Amino acid sequence: MAAPSVKVSVEAVMEHQIQEVTLDGQEIYVQPLSMSENLTKLAHKIDFYKDESEGKGKPASEGEKEPVEEKPLAPFQPSLWPWDSVRNRLKSSLTEVSVLFDVLNLVKEKQYLVADPVSQDSVETRAAVQLLAKKKSLVAASTVLINGGERLKRFYTEASKKNYNDFHTELLKLRKNWRLKKVSTNIVGDLSYKSAGSRFWQGGSFEVKKSTNGSPGEGDGGDVGMRSSLEVTVPSELEGVAYIQVEVKTVPDMMDLTSCTLKMPPGLSSIPTNAYWQSKLKVAQNVLFCKELFAQLAREAVQVKAATPHMVIGNQIITNVFPGLQLSIVLCHYTGKEKKGPTLPQKLEHNHVLEHSLHQLLREVHFRNISIDAPHPVNATLGMSKRRRLAGPLAMTRQELVEMTERESLLSQIIKQTKHAVLRIRSMHVIDQMAVAVQDPQITAHWGCLNSSLESSVRIFITSIGYESTRTSLVLLIGVDTIRVVMKDGRPCQLSFEDKELQDLLYWQIAQHHTLVVQQIAKYQGWQVLAANSSIGSGDMESFATASSISIASPRGDKIISFRSGPTSGQHLMVKHMDQSTDSHPSPAVTDRRWFEHGGTYQEVNLDKLQGRNLASKIDMLMAYLSAR
Repeated sequence: MAAPSVKVSVEAVMEHQIQEVTLDGQEIYVQPLSMSENLTKLAHKIDFYKDESEGKGKPASEGEKEPVEEKPLAPFQPSLWPWDSVRNRLKSSLTEVSVLFDVLNLVKEKQYLVADPVSQDSVETRAAVQLLAKKKSLVAASTVLINGGERLKRFYTEASKKNYNDFHTELLKLRKNWRLKKVSTNIVGDLSYKSAGSRFWQGGSFEVKKSTNGSPGEGDGGDVGMRSSLEVTVPSELEGVAYIQVEVKTVPDMMDLTSCTLKMPPGLSSIPTNAYWQSKLKVAQNVLFCKELFAQLAREAVQVKAATPHMVIGNQIITNVFPGLQLSIVLCHYTGKEKKGPTLPQKLEHNHVLEHSLHQLLREVHFRNISIDAPHPVNATLGMSKRRRLAGPLAMTRQELVEMTERESLLSQIIKQTKHAVLRIRSMHVIDQMAVAVQDPQITAHWGCLNSSLESSVRIFITSIGYESTRTSLVLLIGVDTIRVVMKDGRPCQLSFEDKELQDLLYWQIAQHHTLVVQQIAKYQGWQVLAANSSIGSGDMESFATASSISIASPRGDKIISFRSGPTSGQHLMVKHMDQSTDSHPSPAVTDRRWFEHGGTYQEVNLDKLQGRNLASKIDMLMAYLSAR
């Protein structure tokens, strides 16, 4: 098959060759050859010393006769054209591509060439031979399993007879949970949190050595009767039992700052010296963690500026949360070597929730230090956060960078949580006391089950027995030191941490609820509402909040009821009877007699003598009686 003709244009590169690149990046090019230099270069390629006619006309000697040999003709005499080799290579490449193209067309069409695999002769299989081979394989596998099981039985039998674990097995279990390193001929471990960015100076090194007699421990299955072959020695500073105790106490005298001091409760026993190594290391690390937590809080108590200075006395931190309320954080460390003194009464009113929050806050700091958002260097345990890495591309200002680096201290966070906990408990007590003290109407509180450590919510419903369709609702959002109240109509209200303000607000809502119930009953019985005001400015001034009032007229217009309810003055009900026979105020502009007879003298009704289980039922019966007359 003839190769298709393809026109290939070959041109010399017009760019000059680079001779040298200097250190500053400047390129030095080779100057192009002139015509005479190019001719000289081409002439140097000719071998002038080779004579093609050598040997053709040379006479031979008389005694020598060269045998006549037939010399093969040269198949191809290469040309002296510089691009001749390039042309030959392009031509051979084109030929190979053309042949490959023809082969692919034949394989694709499957008309002239078949690329299917060649079928081989099937080997005759015998069922008996295959069955025998499978039996041999199963016997070999079962032998391996039985031998392994027997070795495990012998191992556990020997271990139960010795009644202690192997040294290397115990050391392997120790390395899985604790950091170990070999110093000289000893094995030393580390309990500290230095890898998590801790700044606590106390070291947590412990020594591991082989025990000769074996210390009491637990086996792999939790058997207490096993003996351990490891002996762990912890520093004397980390021995014993330690924990953080938090107490929130009311102090009547603000000058008595040490009244919140907690004493170490009796009855605590220290860890025995021959305890199992796992128990000893856990207790020692807990002591180290409590000491680091207290050291961090004490350092922040000295550095943080507050309206009331924080006090650090020995192993205690005392600070004021609210006026007359103090927060005390105490580090309790009992080693068993203390002098026995008089027995002190054990205090159990410490706050378990705040103690757990303190531990959680420090663990979050450690987790944030070792858990860095990707991408970050693999060999770096500490580094910057993702927001700081994006500060350059996002063109953040200096103020944003300063706000990013400023983090709230642990002491400030626990003080905020304490304030919220105290404010929530105060609000709960106020609502419960009012629900018990106020029988009419009823107060119901629904606390949210999903709250945060700094905010919680409660919805309060005020209803009257028998008239539950009319109710007054409000939502309390309890924060750190303020309470945000959202009324039924959506109006917000801000309260301070004083429980008296919440109590006054609830009394005000109860007064408005009475007016709302009277208005709803008037609509049911067909009475007309003449005037209704939730905050009236006339009459006696209330000690807190404002009173609400409503005036309603009977369907025939001959009776008018005026009701007034105040947070401190209570409820007052007055009735006026109008005479239909006389027309003392004729006016063509007023067509309804009820409006110009609205003023005048009213007769007050004693609500205690009316029949009914509550205020709503009494007014309901009074309206029905006046309508019937």
